[in-house]
Amino acid sequence: MTARELATAAVVTASALGACAQQKSELPKTIATETPAMSDGMGGVRSLLDGTTLAGWRGYKSDSAPAGWHVADGTLAKEGSVGDLVTRDQFGDFELTLEWKIAPGGNAGIFYRATEEYNRIYWSGPEYQLLDDALHPDGHSRLTSAGAAYGLYPSPAGVLKAAGAWNTTRIVARGGHIEHWLNGQMLLQYELWSPDWEAKVKASKF
Repeated sequence: MTARELATAAVVTASALGACAQQKSELPKTIATETPAMSDGMGGVRSLLDGTTLAGWRGYKSDSAPAGWHVADGTLAKEGSVGDLVTRDQFGDFELTLEWKIAPGGNAGIFYRATEEYNRIYWSGPEYQLLDDALHPDGHSRLTSAGAAYGLYPSPAGVLKAAGAWNTTRIVARGGHIEHWLNGQMLLQYELWSPDWEAKVKASKF
């Protein structure tokens, strides 16, 4: 993974591959985002969704969007297990802001600073966890709860809204400096490729 990776943003995923959204459970769940927007770090802001189509999006290692993703009432949505969705454009430094909601027991994520060199996106990029903490088993640990850098940096409790309600997420990526925000509160910050990061990755399943 290089410092200029991709920045993919999908309903719930931003990567230096763009923003990639992933549904990790086989249970039927709906995830959606309203007008996800990416800042280029220099004051420019652009929407990643035109409100009606999947133009600007594609599948991971694919030129077409995976079946199951659709735009409804101006939101990007899906139900059940579908393939990862990434932005066609790539980004360097960015701030990704989006609103999302998830069904009871839902589990998804936003990946960023990722590449397409592996079969799975989670082998190259960290994940902002999207989860129903109350009903999904991952909610039992702060390392895998909503807003966490999955499996590496924990998020605090008490910030997430209940399943079915809209949450506002913000991911800041400036070089190796990363910030996770949820509903106006900073959850965590860390430095990619730092000794602390390397040690946590080495000790994790990644």
